[in-house]
Amino acid sequence: MKHRHESLGLKLRQLFPLSLRGWAVLFLSLGAAAGICALLMMGTTSDVHVPMIFVLAVLVVSLLTEGYFYGILAAGLSVVGVNYAFTFPYLKLDFSIYGYPLTFMTMLTVGLATSTLTGRLKEQERLRAENEREKVRANLLRAISHDLRTPLTAISGSITTVLEGGDNLSEEERRELLCDARGDADWLCRMVENLLSITRVGSAGGIRKEDQLWEEVLSEAVISFRKKHSGVSVSVTVPEAVLLIPMDAMLIEQLLINLMENAVMHGGSTTAILVTTTVSDGMATVRVRDDGSGIEPRLLPHLFDGSLTLSAPDDRSATGIGLSVCRTIVEAHGGTIRAENHAEGGAEFSFTLPITEF
Repeated sequence: MKHRHESLGLKLRQLFPLSLRGWAVLFLSLGAAAGICALLMMGTTSDVHVPMIFVLAVLVVSLLTEGYFYGILAAGLSVVGVNYAFTFPYLKLDFSIYGYPLTFMTMLTVGLATSTLTGRLKEQERLRAENEREKVRANLLRAISHDLRTPLTAISGSITTVLEGGDNLSEEERRELLCDARGDADWLCRMVENLLSITRVGSAGGIRKEDQLWEEVLSEAVISFRKKHSGVSVSVTVPEAVLLIPMDAMLIEQLLINLMENAVMHGGSTTAILVTTTVSDGMATVRVRDDGSGIEPRLLPHLFDGSLTLSAPDDRSATGIGLSVCRTIVEAHGGTIRAENHAEGGAEFSFTLPITEF
């Protein structure tokens, strides 16, 4: 019984959510409609335009607010307001005059229908977005289901061989097996970090964005990358002015590391990475360019959807999950991401993030 009441209460809050923004939209829209009607009636005695203007106001309220509450309330207030202030006898409620009841009932019906229709469209869009997220999650799970088992099997096999091989293995062979196991373990760590990033983005509370100094976040990502890939040089250019970006710093660091590691794993002959940051029209654009072999053109349209299984140069299985995580993180921050082959060689990944302007 308690759960039934809680479920009903949740459903009512979804249908009739209350917020300061909703009230502001309601009063501003109806106030603007009333002001326009008052100005128009100064130059004409006709009031035929009044209901249509208020229907438009109801439509605006329905589109800009969540649920049905504000749209329905706007329709009711519009009917009463038009009758009271803009139809004869003025400043008096009177629904008995011939034709007015039908006119106002029609207006109320149109307002309610508009509110209901826009509410349903928003609900359909919400469901579509949820289905899209579920599709992405399903693609990611399919992409990693096999690849999680493969390195675990390899690690287990290498360690078993070292433990049971005894004197039959040379020092060089034991070292090679242990190095392979460590490489597979590192790969698993990156996979787990990416999965945790997806969980963090998809959590009920969403991500928590705070203004961060871009140079500091970028520096932390580069330092982490260099610890694992000391043989690859990384050059960084940033704007001279202080750049503040609202973000979840941990997720953006993961994004940058993913892009740089992708350049190493799939660039073939990557020896240098250049990370540049530019600012324009309230957006920061970050480009990660490598000097590797580039990306096969047929793969470019599918890099970020989690459906690709790519082969790393060392033949260790590697999926496109890292790039799928990159897209998820960027979109959660209100930005976009794309990839292309650079005209001078190598691949270039770029993403945008909204910035905090002073």
